[in-house]
Amino acid sequence: MSDEKPVSPKSPSNQESDTMNKQSDESAVEKERDEYKQGWQRAVADYQNLQKEISARRQEWILMSKQQIIEDFIPVYDNFKKAFALHPDVNDQKQVKSWVDGIGHIMRQFQDVLKTHQVEEIKTVGEQFDPRFHEAIGVEENGKEYGLIVREVYGGYRLGEQVIKVAKVIISK
Repeated sequence: MSDEKPVSPKSPSNQESDTMNKQSDESAVEKERDEYKQGWQRAVADYQNLQKEISARRQEWILMSKQQIIEDFIPVYDNFKKAFALHPDVNDQKQVKSWVDGIGHIMRQFQDVLKTHQVEEIKTVGEQFDPRFHEAIGVEENGKEYGLIVREVYGGYRLGEQVIKVAKVIISK
């Protein structure tokens, strides 16, 4: 006789149980997948909303900054309008001096506003030419050291270490 035991086929109830377990496992996997997908979609939507909110806030900050700067310059502009409305009689030296003094006061107001916003003028005349801060638009032969700035054509400005506008200068040859 043979020692082999007969293999009994799975009973119908075992097959049904395996099929139900597979369906149950697949169902659980699909449910988990759907939960992850919904979570991912919520995260993407939240991120997009955050980006929109940050953009809106940034625009508000820009507007507030512009408004602050404009508010600082409005009194200076008003003073210029008053000064030009009251231009002096060129034959009256007292009026001319008073008018020039008024223009000087307005210039100091401009300087104060720039200083308040940490804007500095770039030094030019008498300084050595530096391409980071100066743009040479001409040369002049005058017997001074080569590269020395002899005249400022347009002023330059910087905000901290960042150059806002380079100074346009004439340098010695």
